Amino acid sequence: MMLKVLIGVVVVLAVLSVVIAMQPDTFRVERSVAIAASPERAYSQVVDFHQWSSWSPWEKVDPDMKRTYAGAPSGVGAVYSWAGNGKAGEGRMTIEEAAAPSKISIKLEFIKPFQATNLATFVFTPTAAGSTVTWSMDGKNNFFSKAFHLVMNMDKLVGGDFEKGLAAMKANAERASTSTQAAASTGN
Repeated sequence: MMLKVLIGVVVVLAVLSVVIAMQPDTFRVERSVAIAASPERAYSQVVDFHQWSSWSPWEKVDPDMKRTYAGAPSGVGAVYSWAGNGKAGEGRMTIEEAAAPSKISIKLEFIKPFQATNLATFVFTPTAAGSTVTWSMDGKNNFFSKAFHLVMNMDKLVGGDFEKGLAAMKANAERASTSTQAAASTGN
């Protein structure tokens, strides 16, 4: 009887290992928002890590989070590091590409509670009504992250935060655009 149970467990683990191994090697999370402001307005909020506190959904996760800035003040070479509670974790972002006002690519390194390196990309596309901002994150799945993705969908895990961040970015950009237009119309 014990031998049958052991064989059953081995078979289940073997099947589970095959299912996990067959999961995608990469993942992508992407969200977009239409903004009634120029691409430059949104771009300026992303290219300078000091501006992230006004729109990033993760800035409010831990009020005591320690933040450090290094490298360039903004653009390529700018570095933002954080260390917070268990929910905020610890990590670092480095701007690797900044093509004003159309694209920003950021190397996103998570240190705690798990280690991972992903690529976050922001694309700013001009439209007749202003712009569209697309925020995406691409990453690789090792065996353990493939197993994690069986029970937790990365798109559902992060997508809602992207939507919150883009909504805050939109509000900021549109408010700044309205303020600039009002100042221009009054001659200030």
